[in-house]
Amino acid sequence: MANGIIMHEVGLRDGLQMEKQVVSTAQKIAWAEPLIDSGIDILQLGSFVHPEKIPQMADTDDLFRHFKSIQKTRPVVVSGLVLNEKGLERGLACGVEMFCMGVSASETHSRKNTGMSVSEATDRILRMARAALEAKKKIQVSVQSAFGCGYEGHVPQEEVMKIVRRYLEEGLKNISLADTAGRATPDQVERMYGTIRTMDPDVELSCHFHNTYGLALANCYAAMKTGVKSFESSVAGLGGCPFTKIAGGNVCTEDLVHMWQRMGLRRDISLEKLIDLACDMSKFFGRELPGTIYRTGPIHEPGPIPLKDW
Repeated sequence: MANGIIMHEVGLRDGLQMEKQVVSTAQKIAWAEPLIDSGIDILQLGSFVHPEKIPQMADTDDLFRHFKSIQKTRPVVVSGLVLNEKGLERGLACGVEMFCMGVSASETHSRKNTGMSVSEATDRILRMARAALEAKKKIQVSVQSAFGCGYEGHVPQEEVMKIVRRYLEEGLKNISLADTAGRATPDQVERMYGTIRTMDPDVELSCHFHNTYGLALANCYAAMKTGVKSFESSVAGLGGCPFTKIAGGNVCTEDLVHMWQRMGLRRDISLEKLIDLACDMSKFFGRELPGTIYRTGPIHEPGPIPLKDW
């Protein structure tokens, strides 16, 4: 990690879960290896969900076992998404290093995603987080639909902060806000993260933006300005939540890295490896993918650009 920014790649989970063409375990491993080699910090290998709901994630346990059994070429942390106790048990058994779990601030999205109310889901996630901490695992908790809901529209900020407050009361300091429906705007991002900072100045802030309405990169920049350190992104811009009304891809990893590098940040990450991988994925799926830089090519600056506000 350089310049304080953490890159959390979620393409093999959030990126693939919307794809109808099931990707083999061998192919996922072949894509994971250049992601690790590129210099990202955290790699999300999958989610522990029922294979009938999301067939693309049926081999998640096998992927974690594979990377647990080999010597990784770089010191990347492997993360996994869990929604319930059964998923947590599976993750603990197969080598998850960092558990990601969250609650939607939208009642409609919460019921579609988990079958539970926001209150029920919050209680459940807190119990799971305690169990994961007892197992000495890293934890990241999130608030989904934090900036709006595809079904309900506006989600009051106070509903988001109620969940954040519960996390902080439990001593859970690594907190992500997820823009599940892609509705966030930069001013809203600054306001929301600023509010959390006033609740606990020592909180570790993460973000997860979707590009449904074209504002993902702008929102990442706004988040960075408020002190957010960890950014979840998906190679080639793949992805989207299958349980939201309008699914849009994640902020694109190589586009985000290109922006950071033009600002003098994260020059240690191999943009070339990310672009090559995005091109390979485009060929595999037989279509143009949402990312931009893999098609246009990057701008190479002659040297570091001094930062004024970082």
